[in-house]
Amino acid sequence: MFEEFKKFISRGNVVELAVGIIIGAAFTGIVNSLVKDILMPPIGWIMGGIDFSNYFISLSGGHYDSLQAAEKAGAATVNYGRFINSCINFLIVSGALFMIVRQVNRLHVLHKEAPKTPPRQELLLEEIRDALRAQAKNQANSQTVPRPPSADPTP
Repeated sequence: MFEEFKKFISRGNVVELAVGIIIGAAFTGIVNSLVKDILMPPIGWIMGGIDFSNYFISLSGGHYDSLQAAEKAGAATVNYGRFINSCINFLIVSGALFMIVRQVNRLHVLHKEAPKTPPRQELLLEEIRDALRAQAKNQANSQTVPRPPSADPTP
């Protein structure tokens, strides 16, 4: 069983998947910072100083000035502003991944190998085939072509 696990874990796909997950986690941190620190402040400013992360509904019935105040008081809250931020994060991540995959696909198309020349055997076989076709065509034409009348009038 250990050998089977060792064989499974050493396959390329598992290692590539692990690398992808690690890079994805790092990329998530970058995107979260992009959304929180760069995109949300201008969006909030355009919308009149609104900060989505402070949008919440207090289930305990009290009024709190901010989400931090409600959390410090231990109030149960529905944090729909954080959900909006998460949706924006998702849209940005999916858009960025789309652009990356699109560029990678373009590179793959550009770097496709030129068609290889067929092996010498195939080239010789093609030449033989073409010669046989030409010979058969010449024989067919010579049989159907009417012969000119002979100049000798004797039958």
